[in-house]
Amino acid sequence: MAKKTSKRTAKLLEKIDNTKQYSIDEAFSTLKELKSAKFDETVEVALNLNVDPRHADQMIRGSVVLPHGTGKKVRVAVFAKGEKIDEAKAAGADLVGSDELIEMIQSGNLDFDTVISTPDMMGVLGKVARILGPKGLMPNPKTGTVTMDVAKAVENAKGGQVNFRVDKKGNIHAGIGKVSFDEDKIKANFRTLIEKINKAKPASAKGKYMTNAAVSLTMSPSITLDVSELAEIK
Repeated sequence: MAKKTSKRTAKLLEKIDNTKQYSIDEAFSTLKELKSAKFDETVEVALNLNVDPRHADQMIRGSVVLPHGTGKKVRVAVFAKGEKIDEAKAAGADLVGSDELIEMIQSGNLDFDTVISTPDMMGVLGKVARILGPKGLMPNPKTGTVTMDVAKAVENAKGGQVNFRVDKKGNIHAGIGKVSFDEDKIKANFRTLIEKINKAKPASAKGKYMTNAAVSLTMSPSITLDVSELAEIK
């Protein structure tokens, strides 16, 4: 049985032409008109890439620091020892340590949004890899979260770093700001993300790289984008 469309959703759908592929300018102008929730909705991007993540060279994964941040308060946990503990704390990390953090995670306390680790602590983190991995929290060199420069990593995480990774079907989802942001700032964040993903295109990927793209708000229907325009962002 088809799911009944709510009155709120129906009103929002009236503002979107589902037969059209929107330009970036048109899409984000329209997106502003779709605000309907009582909270500051997140601007979300959904992409489909013509890659096969089963092949290591086509596993698109990385991070990018958005020029205007995400609008989200990010709690950062850092696995470090020695002087790196002080560096992490000075940079604004919310949780810093080693065994005590492991115990916290094992007990089910995941009160953080990003995990950063120095390379020498990754062996310790292996104890909770099965907990952090499925939630996308396991540190990885490709996202800059395994590093000796913990201060810079913490600053990036707090300042608007977005991590992205294709799923089994080649999809990427990312939040790029809040609907309350100035439209130009949202578009700048979007272009920064797309540029980074375009640069990550593997040499082995044939044909059109980005096959579908859409933007939406937390509580809104999606707007389909013209992927040919996105392909030009480099």
